[in-house]
Amino acid sequence: MPSSAPAGTRPAPWADAPRPPRRSRWATLLRVLLPALLIVGWLGVAGVGGPYFGKISEVSTNDQSSFLPESTESTRVTDLQGEFRDSDAIPAIVLLVREGGLSPEDRAWAEETVASVQDSGLAEGRVSPPIPSEDGEAVQVVVPLPDGEVVDDVEALSAEFEQGRPEGLQAYVTGPAGFTADLVAGFAGIDGLLLGVALAVVFVILLVVYRSPVLPVLVLLTSVFALSAAILLVYWLAANELVTISGQVQGILFILVVGAATDYSLLYTARYRDALLHHRGRAEATRAALKGSAEPIAASGATVIAGLLCLLLSDLASNKALGPVASVGIVMSMLAALTFLPAVLFATGRGAFWPFRPRFDASGAERVRVVGHGTGHRPTVEGRGVWASVARFVARAPRAVWVVTTVVLLVLAGFSTQFQASGVEQSELVLGESQARDGQEALAEHFPGGSGSPAVVLVPTGSLDAAVAVAEDAEGVADVAAVADGSPSGTLPLGGDAAPPDGPFAGVEPTEAQGYYQLRVTLADAADSPEAEQTVRGLRADLSGVDEGILVGGATATTIDTNETSIADRTLIIPVILVVITLILMLLLRSILAPVLLVLTTVVSFFTALGVSALVFEHVLDLPGADPSVPLFGFVFLVALGIDYNIFLMSRVREESLVHGTRAGILRGLTLTGGVITSAGIVLAATFAALAVIPIMFLVQLAFIVAFGVLLDALVVRSLLVPALTYDVGRAIWWPGHRRIEP
Repeated sequence: MPSSAPAGTRPAPWADAPRPPRRSRWATLLRVLLPALLIVGWLGVAGVGGPYFGKISEVSTNDQSSFLPESTESTRVTDLQGEFRDSDAIPAIVLLVREGGLSPEDRAWAEETVASVQDSGLAEGRVSPPIPSEDGEAVQVVVPLPDGEVVDDVEALSAEFEQGRPEGLQAYVTGPAGFTADLVAGFAGIDGLLLGVALAVVFVILLVVYRSPVLPVLVLLTSVFALSAAILLVYWLAANELVTISGQVQGILFILVVGAATDYSLLYTARYRDALLHHRGRAEATRAALKGSAEPIAASGATVIAGLLCLLLSDLASNKALGPVASVGIVMSMLAALTFLPAVLFATGRGAFWPFRPRFDASGAERVRVVGHGTGHRPTVEGRGVWASVARFVARAPRAVWVVTTVVLLVLAGFSTQFQASGVEQSELVLGESQARDGQEALAEHFPGGSGSPAVVLVPTGSLDAAVAVAEDAEGVADVAAVADGSPSGTLPLGGDAAPPDGPFAGVEPTEAQGYYQLRVTLADAADSPEAEQTVRGLRADLSGVDEGILVGGATATTIDTNETSIADRTLIIPVILVVITLILMLLLRSILAPVLLVLTTVVSFFTALGVSALVFEHVLDLPGADPSVPLFGFVFLVALGIDYNIFLMSRVREESLVHGTRAGILRGLTLTGGVITSAGIVLAATFAALAVIPIMFLVQLAFIVAFGVLLDALVVRSLLVPALTYDVGRAIWWPGHRRIEP
């Protein structure tokens, strides 16, 4: 077609160019309306879910016995025990000590204070009279407290025994109520302190990463909105008794959502920034960013969710609850990162990156160039920057890099055999000062160590005498008594310390309920000690020979059953997680060999983190051991989250390999994802490290294991081991589909 330009003039270069199709008014409206609706929708979710930040503690519990399956012996005892009492009171033990012996004034004051406590209505039931020790230096008082505001009640009880206390007389509040109050107080910072520290740390890291005052705020809003949605849903699941959550599950949910949502946001933001360099319009850049990030984010989320849902195989309700609760958090993290963040970045455009706005590059020049590919020489990366240097380092001697790295990791992993995870004493669960712990130590100096936390033995009515004889002769047993309603103390001494037939015990008989008598067996050792556990195991074995219907429960038995159940869970769940994650990776990478190698590197990384943790816990922090669930939780998070970085890397490597070949694709993938994956690893490690502000040993140990392990995965395994190993294997890494990809 001839040009319509006037003679002697040169037509504009675009004169004959086809015009782009005009967008319909509806398409333009939708392009603007959809992001606006997404932003308003998430603002609504945050407005509804935000108030539940402080309410979720109302539906959580830290009662260890409530997490055990109904089939365990201690749980059956707890259920039947309710037939012998009218309330669920928690006993507090008040210990009064004077070195050298109590004075008459001390005893008189103790009796007056006991009467005052009884009259105050603080106790739920009958307060015991002061019980003297054999050495005359101490008395103990058992005060049943209501199962409600334990922290406030223990503080009130302590205040009662502070008023007018004779000078030189020491007072402690310990026992089950004292330790429960310590635990509840330890978890008290989850709603405010933990979340505040995590968000502050993430904000500082994002400021350094983005060098922008705007983008960190948008990313943090994404995390907070995801957490609001997750908390809202979890609250109603727990309120309707569909899940049983504890303080530790609540804390992990907070940290996991903040860390995961931030990681996914980092990945999307990196893709969006890159798209803005290649696309002039925000809409085109948004589509390109979603196309490049949706699959790895979805694959990452699916991997973590699959690993978490394996916890449903657990027999412990606390472990089982973490599966769906944390999965809800991951789903909300993915949704927020793939809906709210793209919408708000579309609305702000390049201004979100101010003052370093990405400019459209019309030349279409590639950010990373790999030279030497296809020439018979080893390919290498051109350009400056840390990750270009790392890629060149890997390409120069890939086999030496992965062999040396593996050897170092395996040496450190060898120390994992020193990781003691058979359980810790209840008095060690809360770190820092503890009146309950000090009181327990003082109690053991003047009374049998198990005072206040006896073993509870339910005996069929026809086997009472035989059971009492066996329990009385058992090693580690200090005293045997039966629950008796007519007794002044609520119990009737049996065995060697049997009550006299006259006096206050005249006519008193053991209380019978549901065909059982209830014995309270006082142990010679502290209820949470290894010696007490050995005594209870012996009691169970000996009493089962008397009558298989005899049940042994109580605090020590609950700890035994919890630890044994947790160890069984660990043995079952860890192999299942490995199989599930390997299958997901096979589907994602369309390969068999690559997923197997990736999972193996992650397992090595986990055991390395466990080995280093064993050294730190024993020789630096001087911790007495770990709960059996610590390695399980550590494995779930390190394998599920650690594999994320391999997914981010290898999904990009496969994308690049399809165009440039395997080895060039590895170098390009490492260079292009190095910054964002490292930033994501640092953010996730920092958020999990924030768990250490809660003075609970389990959370402090989990914080170190996961934080160190994530950094190890992001900085060493993903940066050196995986790229060097895959580079050395070459095209065969994609087996059995390797023939479709160039070397």
